[in-house]
Amino acid sequence: MLQNLSAQTFRPYGQVLPGSRRPSHYANYHTISLTPEQSVFYKTTAATWLGPAQGMTALSVSLDDHTYGDFLLDRGVQLPAGVWFSLTPVENTSAVEMAGFSLPRCLGTQVQDSSYRISPGMQVQSLYTFFQEEKEPGFLFPGEAHPMGELVYVDKGRVHSVAEGQDLVVEEGELVVYAPNQWHMQYADPGEAPRLVSAVFSTASSLAPLCNRKIQPGQEAAGLLRRMLWEQENPDEYAQDMLLSLLTTLLLLLLRQTRQTQETAQSAVTLNRENMRIRRVQQYVSDHVQEKLSVPTVAKGCQLSPSYMTALFQKHLHISPAEYIRRIKLQYSKQLIREGNMNITQIAKALEYSTIHHFSRQFKDKFGITPSEYAKSLKETTGRD
Repeated sequence: MLQNLSAQTFRPYGQVLPGSRRPSHYANYHTISLTPEQSVFYKTTAATWLGPAQGMTALSVSLDDHTYGDFLLDRGVQLPAGVWFSLTPVENTSAVEMAGFSLPRCLGTQVQDSSYRISPGMQVQSLYTFFQEEKEPGFLFPGEAHPMGELVYVDKGRVHSVAEGQDLVVEEGELVVYAPNQWHMQYADPGEAPRLVSAVFSTASSLAPLCNRKIQPGQEAAGLLRRMLWEQENPDEYAQDMLLSLLTTLLLLLLRQTRQTQETAQSAVTLNRENMRIRRVQQYVSDHVQEKLSVPTVAKGCQLSPSYMTALFQKHLHISPAEYIRRIKLQYSKQLIREGNMNITQIAKALEYSTIHHFSRQFKDKFGITPSEYAKSLKETTGRD
């Protein structure tokens, strides 16, 4: 989308000058005629003035020939030397005046890039039927398939929606969407008289993300349906366009909601899987605490790569696997000291420390006292010999 051409928005690229008349002090000037579907590229060799001469022109400007800012050239601008820019007619043909002591170097033309335009992606092209209907108790719609899409909202009660071998019970406040040419049927339980709002429409966009599921539309989406009913009941010259626009907006909201729900569900699956792998590592370390453990050894035992295991621990526990192993061994050493069945040298050996000095140093770094001091404090507290 084109930005508004103002002194503030254009400041990174040059100056916006008052009015659109060519400055008289520039000796060289040229009028450029632009044709549809073509963009003309330039690079300034000196200060250059540009101004509109005819029609609407898009001015794309860059300081590095990679990142461009897109503006509607509706007034005069001055570019410094060394700036890349292109000129593109917005619609049909246009013309631009160019002036300077030295005119920019033309770098060539290419097929028009319309990335600055907003063009419709998801858009309802036609609306064939739209109505609210009270169904008789226990109604049965035997089923059909048609080349249009269809949306059915349960305004009251509940209804069974059958499509693709699924029988979905659609409750009040929920809706279903059927893709073009998708066979579907509906029925209500005995004594159930639902009220349905349905729309049959055509769109070039895929409805697949919305199909074969029941959807709880948010308050905003439900409000759009109510507004559509109001437009139908209060028609004027704009009512049909409003219906198309509102239905397009409704489908866009549902598509966005569905994507967000899927991403949340995927995130939950990923999180659960990662937590299970971390628990597997923790269990392995606990079961093998009296063995010589290293990150590659634990990773191999848990069928993980060392780098992936390290990334999991940093992400969820904010420590490295090596630090986790060290902490578990030291905590277990305290338990062994409390049990009193081994001396400090035996404990260091049992936990596969390279030397008793290495064990003592890590113990003190972690707990602030040496293993011997810890054992002594236990004796003083318990009176144990």
